Amino acid sequence: MRHPIFPPSEELVNQVREEVLATGGGSLPGKEHVRQLVARSLVQLFPGLPKGDRESLINAIVHELAGLGPLEVLLQDTQITEIMANGPDAIFVEKAGVIQRVDVSFRNREHLEDIIQRIVANGGRRIDHSTPFVDTRLPDGSRVNVIIPPLAIEGPYLTIRKFSPAVLKPSDIVASGACSEAMMSFLEMAVKARCNLVVSGGTGSGKTTLLNALSTFIDGRERIITIEDSAELKLRQGHVLRLETRPANIEGKGEITIRMLLRNSLRMRPDRILIGEVRGAECFDLLHAWNTGHEGSMSTVHANSPPELLYRLAGMVMMAGERLPHETVVQQLLMVLDVIVQLKRFPDGRRRVTKITVLEGSDARDAFKDVFAYRGHGEEGIGQFVCLDEGVPKRISARISGGS
Repeated sequence: MRHPIFPPSEELVNQVREEVLATGGGSLPGKEHVRQLVARSLVQLFPGLPKGDRESLINAIVHELAGLGPLEVLLQDTQITEIMANGPDAIFVEKAGVIQRVDVSFRNREHLEDIIQRIVANGGRRIDHSTPFVDTRLPDGSRVNVIIPPLAIEGPYLTIRKFSPAVLKPSDIVASGACSEAMMSFLEMAVKARCNLVVSGGTGSGKTTLLNALSTFIDGRERIITIEDSAELKLRQGHVLRLETRPANIEGKGEITIRMLLRNSLRMRPDRILIGEVRGAECFDLLHAWNTGHEGSMSTVHANSPPELLYRLAGMVMMAGERLPHETVVQQLLMVLDVIVQLKRFPDGRRRVTKITVLEGSDARDAFKDVFAYRGHGEEGIGQFVCLDEGVPKRISARISGGS
């Protein structure tokens, strides 16, 4: 049984903080120095505390003083990909693709609000009643969303999409069971043949992970520009320019959108453009890029099927305000978009490529040709990957070698 002073009370944390500040000349020193000072204080305060409890208490107080409190243990768990705090004592995580509740909590609502303010301030943002929701990042690149009352009825909600330092290679994607070797070989040919490719799927289906893996097939001599809301793509080529959007400041000014960056990137002489996610009017400029010699560009889009993706793209093109007939936009997309890779996350947490579709012709009714598919049995996703058309990979291979 743990000592009754664990987890540390607010009074104990404040007491240790005062001693650390006094020793540090009025400011908190580095994290390791804080640990040493906290350990020294606890030896004096609780000389008979068992070693195991002392280490747990030291870690907890260091997390409070120089970290993000109870979130630190979750951030350090490499198997956790998302953290969701629905309140001080209702914290959920996504682990191995499955959402589960964890036995971690804040002391009270004020404690959660203090940690939120620390996160937001460190990201150079502000959250209050005038700005009741905010997107920001942790120093490691993890994405953070916070929404507070009055918009959040029952208290502040905190969501953290953790940044993964590990970059999965195509072989890792295959080994995980997300697709077959034949499917990955086809996608490699499509990238090398400079096909315009979109990875489609729902939230958390692994779109960015797959896009990052596919980027490894791009020739290292090409000039590549990546455009993202939050820089997650990690290309290994030597000629990569990474662009990131900027939110508006406190006065609501200074916002830099994906569309603005995409327009600027066309003046930077790119061989390829990779957009982390297309979700609005920037699709009009992407269509323009596809039509003006920027083949081989790739992006991700939220959609549940290839036909839905096509019509979502058409809708986003029209969000730019250009008065173009919808059917004309669809036909232009059919002319320039080559490959759609459809992803799905199954109830057991596994992500799989459920379809690889090529677009041929100018009539949306029969333009979708499924080349590979995952034939599952029920929602549990027990099935196999199958090739539906052997001829398409051969045509893509011929395109690489300069054939017809």
